[in-house]
Amino acid sequence: MHNFSSVLILLVLFSVSANAAAIKKAFSANPKDDIIIHFSITDDTICKSLVQPQGYVCEEHKVTTEDGYILSMQRIPVGRSGKKADKAPVLLQHGILVDAAAWLLNSPDESLGFILADNGFDVWLANTRGTKYSSGHTSLNPNDSAYWEWSWDELVQYDLSAFVQYVHDQTGQKSHYVGHSLGTLIALVAFSKQEVLNMFRTAALLSPIAYLDQIPPQPTKLAAQLYLAEALYKLDLYQFPPGRDVLGPILDMICNELGTNCSDLMTVLTGPNCCVNSSKAGELLKHEPQPTATKNIIHLSQMIRTGTIAMYDYGNKDENIEHYGQATPPTYNMKGIPKDLPLFLGYGGKDMLADVDDVKSLLNDLKDHDKDKLVLVYSKDFAHADFILGVNANQVVYDPIVSFFKLH
Repeated sequence: MHNFSSVLILLVLFSVSANAAAIKKAFSANPKDDIIIHFSITDDTICKSLVQPQGYVCEEHKVTTEDGYILSMQRIPVGRSGKKADKAPVLLQHGILVDAAAWLLNSPDESLGFILADNGFDVWLANTRGTKYSSGHTSLNPNDSAYWEWSWDELVQYDLSAFVQYVHDQTGQKSHYVGHSLGTLIALVAFSKQEVLNMFRTAALLSPIAYLDQIPPQPTKLAAQLYLAEALYKLDLYQFPPGRDVLGPILDMICNELGTNCSDLMTVLTGPNCCVNSSKAGELLKHEPQPTATKNIIHLSQMIRTGTIAMYDYGNKDENIEHYGQATPPTYNMKGIPKDLPLFLGYGGKDMLADVDDVKSLLNDLKDHDKDKLVLVYSKDFAHADFILGVNANQVVYDPIVSFFKLH
């Protein structure tokens, strides 16, 4: 495993270096260039491509954040049986490098988005800024470097609040929340700041990300230690990963040169997923990876190196003072999460991104949480992707989530 990881990192570094000039040209910040830098946009939608073919009603919605990003949401208001939702809304928030498609790739009996709709919930799927269907802005476009000047701080401050406020405005109800990976971090931080609490009933957090310093040695950790994201940013590569025209050949090279397949690559990056059908790993790559800001990757890398949950570190005292009024970034205190907020945490023993020891650090912060308001589901065999793509995730975690929501 260590040799495999090292080779993978070297291949990626070599590819970035070898393609640096071409990538920089593709990332030209000239708004007159008719270039879509993340991947070619077609006229399909998540509703048309993934929801309606399964026999569900689906609505497309647009939400504009306070800082001008135009985000897409999908709503599934009716179950497969044709019965209209009679339970509260549920907001599903994906993790990094994916979009809402991740909740819909398995069969209706195995995908959380469909399972919730069939149980009578009003399902709302969020797509964060920068992803294929949320690439709009009131004054910028993805070819502008300023478009990518954000990290997960802004996802907390703007995207999450815009999504839940929109759902509240449309339905007049408080929402349940489901987050995976980065989708858990932005919720935990918002809750710790006492934000958006008045619009949420509960939160179910899968592969919860809060602390990151105890993840095992693997490409993600090595990239953080090598300051890879910072190097890309200095090359004026503000979007991560490079456009699909560049990324596709890199992924093919990694798979072909190492004699592996996409499922194995997922294992190296996320842990040995026990229950992901290899065909679904290939299906995932039809929709992902989705773009994020290189600055967002830098922020996560800082968490890996420091073991803290803090705002983005600008790297020098003067810039931090300019942004925060202090020399170091303010920290987020997970102990500030209200003790009576109903929380459901699902985590796995093989997860290499939401490592068990890091989850234990989070649980230590939550040790005074009301016991009847904290539900833990631990699967020793689950890794990171099993929580969204596992063929048995419905029995292991989705059914308990449905029961948790119905209880509250």
